[in-house]
Amino acid sequence: MEPTKEQPHVTRDPDLSGRGTFQNQEKSFPAKAADTVTSCIQTEVAEMCTKEFLHRRFPITTWLPQYNFSAFIQDMLAGLTVALTLIPQSMAYAEVAGLQPQYGLYSSFMSCFVYILLGSCKDITIGPTAIMGIMTNPFVVQNDNPDFAVLLCFLMGCVIVLVGLLRLGFLVEFISFPVTAGFISAASITIGSSQLKSLLGIKGSGNDFLDSWENLFKNIQDTRPGDVTLGVCTIILLLIGRKMKDFTGGRRSSSAVRRFLGNTIWIISISRNSIVVIISMILAYVLQTKGYEPFKLTGEVADGLPPFGPPPFSTVSHNETLNFEDMARIYGTSLLSVPFISILETIAIAKSFSKGKAVDASQEMFALGLSNILGSFVRSFPTAGSFSRTAVNNASGVKTPLGGLMTGVMVLMALGLLTSTFAYIPKATLAGVIISAVVFMVEYEMIPLLWRTKSRQTLFRC
Repeated sequence: MEPTKEQPHVTRDPDLSGRGTFQNQEKSFPAKAADTVTSCIQTEVAEMCTKEFLHRRFPITTWLPQYNFSAFIQDMLAGLTVALTLIPQSMAYAEVAGLQPQYGLYSSFMSCFVYILLGSCKDITIGPTAIMGIMTNPFVVQNDNPDFAVLLCFLMGCVIVLVGLLRLGFLVEFISFPVTAGFISAASITIGSSQLKSLLGIKGSGNDFLDSWENLFKNIQDTRPGDVTLGVCTIILLLIGRKMKDFTGGRRSSSAVRRFLGNTIWIISISRNSIVVIISMILAYVLQTKGYEPFKLTGEVADGLPPFGPPPFSTVSHNETLNFEDMARIYGTSLLSVPFISILETIAIAKSFSKGKAVDASQEMFALGLSNILGSFVRSFPTAGSFSRTAVNNASGVKTPLGGLMTGVMVLMALGLLTSTFAYIPKATLAGVIISAVVFMVEYEMIPLLWRTKSRQTLFRC
């Protein structure tokens, strides 16, 4: 019979033994997360020397060798067309964000150049959007400082690039369409409501849904007839211009006259935002020279290009100096929600215009994130893919992302040469541009569908 081995004596604290195991489990998740990030970075570094990595991370290397002069002309025409939509829209969306109009232009050109190198979808245009504007607005308005918009742009870009490097693009697939439609519809209604004060020419600073309507009924007696007339006429003209694109069948006609008329109608339709802004600007200028001021104007716009420099990691708000930690604390969970919504917007647009082809969601995130990071160095506020401008780009027959070159150049020219004229743009016109854009973002057809399926839950969520 073998002698029994004496077990070593172990002294255990009965109060702490279970707690120690629990603490080890707690530490395991951060450790695993760190290992995952490290592993993904190591994989990226290991693949850097391969041809496949070059084509995946820089899609320009796949289409540039086959590029020709015919495609270049088509891209430049498409880029010019997009610029005619982007310039007035960007200034309007800056107003939504609570910023001066020039910040819309600051946010419009860097992404055009970045996407040429990194973009995998020829049609997508990245820039200011109404939803990004409304999500940026609280930080700008509450702190009365545009630095919060610029730093948010930088931090959002960092989060998106990290998600792209970790190849987490598949997570977007788990978001149901009703959730997406509900969010976009609610944001659109809020944005439209926030523009009522500018449309009517009344005072007020509320941008939330309830605050906007409360402000409307409180100051309705101060409505300015000139602003109302101009704003309503702007919306009507924009809706007519939008409908005109349905009558462009003559563009492919064998008759030269019908083809000319079809192309003319199409150009007017896609340039409708620029046309109404230019007309209203000229009208305001002429009336002011004759001593009349029937409209509230945008006012002085800063001249020239934005200063190039790193985003502000400290600032002053209400006579109090805030460091980076203070600013990050103010953002709170928006540091995750704003990038998430930007990703959702951009990937949804990429899928809509992919024509059945697979979309590299992680690469689109990489391009979107770097666009925001570099944009923050030129005072940009958060950007995302724009459905309306992407549709214009597609309808213009763009062949490659190089169309963004002309768009970016046109924005820079507007900043360098035209900012003094932007002071005469009526606020009612910009409000009309925004309202006519967001009214089509509301998913009206989803309401009866959701009501028929789960009416009780739909009512509860409303």
